[in-house]
Amino acid sequence: MILSTTPTLQGRDIREYKGIVCGEVVVGAHIGKDILAGFTNLVGGRSEAYESTLRETRDSALQEMTTQARKLGADAVVAVKFDYSVIGQGGSMMLVAVSGTAVTLA
Repeated sequence: MILSTTPTLQGRDIREYKGIVCGEVVVGAHIGKDILAGFTNLVGGRSEAYESTLRETRDSALQEMTTQARKLGADAVVAVKFDYSVIGQGGSMMLVAVSGTAVTLA
């Protein structure tokens, strides 16, 4: 499955547009990660705990979107867009959503 943030694929023609596909994953904040992130913020540097969780969440959303595209018989998803939002009471959860257009290629 080809995934692209561009609306076209260089050197490939789009034969058919199958529809919009999405993947959404909500992840809750974890107290241990929050404490570790707070310490990292205090001394400076990157929060590996949050970065790892964000990568895993993004990969899960991409997998969900790709599964939808395959069910439609698509070869690729173009115009892929990521959205990140903090949701829940007091911003206790994060939503990672990905969407794009499923297509078949000539």
